[in-house]
Amino acid sequence: MLEPGTLVAFSYYGSWAEYAAIPAEWLIPLPADYPVERAGQMVNPITAWDLLTDSRVQPGQWLVTAGYSSISTMVMQFAQRRGINVIALVRRSHQSFDLKTLGASAILDLSDLKASLREAVMDITGGAGLNGIVDNVGGPVSGELIRTLALGGQMVINGGMSAERFELHNFDVLLSGVEIRANIYRYFFSPPAEADRPVLREIIDIFGQPGFHVPVGGLHALTEFKLAVANSLDRADLGKQIFRM
Repeated sequence: MLEPGTLVAFSYYGSWAEYAAIPAEWLIPLPADYPVERAGQMVNPITAWDLLTDSRVQPGQWLVTAGYSSISTMVMQFAQRRGINVIALVRRSHQSFDLKTLGASAILDLSDLKASLREAVMDITGGAGLNGIVDNVGGPVSGELIRTLALGGQMVINGGMSAERFELHNFDVLLSGVEIRANIYRYFFSPPAEADRPVLREIIDIFGQPGFHVPVGGLHALTEFKLAVANSLDRADLGKQIFRM
């Protein structure tokens, strides 16, 4: 049982409201002094942690992920702590946002490719190829990336921001032993289990550290909900919009 007044994080149906009744088993307890702007984003680090785990990439191997999304930057930071090399794939580099400070070993700018995507990846990885892909975009680039996977590589899909499709031949998958799987937020359908508590504590501890970069677009009173929603829709580059009491 949680003590009254315990700071918690949760994701639950119908919780976008001033008041919500949440079953206790869905609540994730946090330290009393945990930063509210991080407590309000707990879905993201849990997702990033699981995406990295599902990729099965080992220390010293290579992972690619989209560059500037909040979850991708968290994947990079978790990967850096495990000694995993990360290629940050971006459509265009932003000089004001240095992804290498967040754990990227290399940045691959699609607007500035001098060769094919496969050639660029092989050059960065010293011919080793990718061991994992975390993909929330899709489109033709995803197909090209899959064809750079090393033997036994894994692609984890957690979104589809592109309206385009990618194409593969059976041999693109078969000859490299590639696996393609989906990742859905682990507490979307069911609450945290008791066995999850140790890993949740580890995620909460790392995510709460001052050196872990967490983009925040603004802290708002509930009366500023129109501004917060507008910024979420139109200025996603600012970071998450957080309500605080």
